[in-house]
Amino acid sequence: MRTCYTVALSVLAGMGIGVAGVHELHAQARPPVYMIGNNEVTDQAGYTKEYLPPAQASLKAHGARYIAAGKGTAIDGEPPKGRVVILRWDSMEQLLAWRHSPEYEKARKIGEKYAKYNVIAVDGVSQ
Repeated sequence: MRTCYTVALSVLAGMGIGVAGVHELHAQARPPVYMIGNNEVTDQAGYTKEYLPPAQASLKAHGARYIAAGKGTAIDGEPPKGRVVILRWDSMEQLLAWRHSPEYEKARKIGEKYAKYNVIAVDGVSQ
């Protein structure tokens, strides 16, 4: 009788592990979202000192990951007008939650004194 209970418990545990594994694989299969910012900075000192610290803290708190940042190089067409930033997000919902968060809204008001923003989001592709 104990053998039956042991086998049944093992089967249930295996099913639980399998369900958890499938859920994790499904979550990983969703492509990320990339945010590209081409910010035309009009006052570098103010932007760096007043805007960047709270903006970067809010990005970190909301799960953004920097992919690239700096002056862009034109390959075709017009060069970027300012600093180019590429951030990776797990989902569009995560990006929008950050964008409309109280922390970033406060930082953005400061930043608007020092820069003009041009920000887009694009879906990543499955590999």
